[in-house]
Amino acid sequence: MLRKTAMLLVTLLVLLLLAGRFAPMPSTLMLKDWLTGAPVTREWRSLSQISPNLIRAVLTAEDQRFCQHWGVDFEVLRELMEDPDGPGRGGSTLSMQTVKNLYLWHGRSYVRKAIEIPLALAADLVWGKRRMLELYLNIAEWGEGIYGVEAAARTHFSKAASALSAVEAARLAVMLPNPRARDAGSATGASRRVFRQREAIAAHASCVLN
Repeated sequence: MLRKTAMLLVTLLVLLLLAGRFAPMPSTLMLKDWLTGAPVTREWRSLSQISPNLIRAVLTAEDQRFCQHWGVDFEVLRELMEDPDGPGRGGSTLSMQTVKNLYLWHGRSYVRKAIEIPLALAADLVWGKRRMLELYLNIAEWGEGIYGVEAAARTHFSKAASALSAVEAARLAVMLPNPRARDAGSATGASRRVFRQREAIAAHASCVLN
């Protein structure tokens, strides 16, 4: 019985990873919105159709070591686990955020984190960095019912994701921790910091920028 259960879980994991590798996957939040009848706006875009300005800004704001780790930044994770605020206080890599948004639930949970870590390692290996970032940018939430960078760019700046300027990209990037509360139209201190730092990580973003 235990062997059959293990084989079933492995099969399910393989199917999930294959789906993420090839299909335009929805996030769990998108599925929740669809099931409850809430409006959902998303237009899938390949990484080549997204402005490099946004790629730099998102990596600067969310995961500056994205090209250096294997899905999990264990040094940051160790500091996080030792923090009394618990595992939900940030510190997740972009890969961890992606698998959480695709397959898991939200909120602080040691159980979810225990699943998220090996899943992020496996996904990083199977998908590669470009596909991982492409998925992230197409499922990230940028406002209520606004999913993916194309919908975000058109909603907040009335332009395609491929045409975003460096300033606009920085403003979108700093929305990601709390997209329903932050306004992309405001020139916040956080967006100015991302704008100034964006070129500093360009040399470390070679895995996704040609």
